Amino acid sequence: MAHIVENLGVSLGNTGFRSMIERIGASFKQRRVYNRTHAELSQLSTRELDDLGISRSMISRLAYEAAYGR
Repeated sequence: MAHIVENLGVSLGNTGFRSMIERIGASFKQRRVYNRTHAELSQLSTRELDDLGISRSMISRLAYEAAYGR
């Protein structure tokens, strides 16, 4: 990997590596929020979704907004 990084002209010092790990961790957290939100909304009945003003076709978009913002 060091050889590849050197060829790309990128230096991964401790801060660069730590930053990359933090970004990966943040991505996993966002994906967990998306998956959890999608699963919870999908489990609701059509009537419960109607009471909330949500249609089934909106579930993916709402889960995405919950995880990643607009």
